[in-house]
Amino acid sequence: MKQPIGIFDSGVGGLTVYKAIKRAFPAENIIYFGDTARVPYGPKSENTIIEYSIQNARFLLQKDIKILVVACNTSSAVALQELEKLTDIPIIGVIKPGSKLATDSTHNNHIGVIGTEGTIRSEAYNKAIKSILPEAEIFSCACPLFVPLVEEGWLNHPVSRIVAEEYLNFFKDKEIDTLVLGCTHYPLLKSLIDEIMEHKVKLIDSADAIALHLKTLLPVESSTEPVMDRFYVSDNEAKFSQIAEYILGVQPTPIKRVRLYESWFE
Repeated sequence: MKQPIGIFDSGVGGLTVYKAIKRAFPAENIIYFGDTARVPYGPKSENTIIEYSIQNARFLLQKDIKILVVACNTSSAVALQELEKLTDIPIIGVIKPGSKLATDSTHNNHIGVIGTEGTIRSEAYNKAIKSILPEAEIFSCACPLFVPLVEEGWLNHPVSRIVAEEYLNFFKDKEIDTLVLGCTHYPLLKSLIDEIMEHKVKLIDSADAIALHLKTLLPVESSTEPVMDRFYVSDNEAKFSQIAEYILGVQPTPIKRVRLYESWFE
C-alpha cells in the first residue's frame, strides 16, 4: 500500500483541507487527525501550541506518512520550525501558500487577514505577505469565536451572523479587495463572510492554497490500488462525524479516538 499523506488540525476545520487535497489527489491515502479534545489552539500560549503540535506530528509520523500537512494555521504560525526538526519528510504549513494566493489575487495591495488570536499575534501572515509583496498594506483582525462556533456546528446560526458582523466591521474603511481566511475552520463560514463583505472581496481559502501547493511537490497519479483514508480524533467522535458529514457530504469512516500519550506505544 502507498505511503499516506498525513494531515492534522486542532479540530474539524482541517477537513476543508482534507477535502481539497482529496479532490486534487483522489488516488492518495490520507490519514487525518483532529485534536478535538484540546480545540481551540488560538488562545493558548506558544509553548502549549508547540507541545500539542509536536504530539500530533509524532502520532502521524508513526503511520509512515510521506508528507505532513499542518492544516492548523495557529500551529503553522507558531510551531512549524519545531516540527521540521522531527523528520526529513516535507512539512507543509498553510501560511506561505495562503499568502502567495493572496498576493496573486489582490489588485490594490490592500489585504485583510482574519485568524485566531495565536495566528494574528504571531504576525506570520504579515511577514509572509510582505516577503512576497513588500508594498502590501495588511489589516489583521483576530476572530476567536469563529472556531467554537464552527466546532458547535452553528454555521447558519443567528449568533454566528452577529459575531461575524462585529468582527468584520473592522474592515469597513480599509478598502481591502482580498481577505485571507487564516484558519481552516473559517471557510465553513465563507458564505456568511462573503455576504457581510457584500461580495466585493476575494476570499482566500487555506484549503485551496494547500492543494495548489501540494501539486508542486507530489505528482497526481491514478491507481488501481484501493484507497484507504483513516480519521482519528482525541475526543467526541460523534460530534466530529456529524460536522464532518456536513463538510464532506459523506460520513467519514472509520473514526477512532486516540489518546496521544498512549499512541506512542501502539
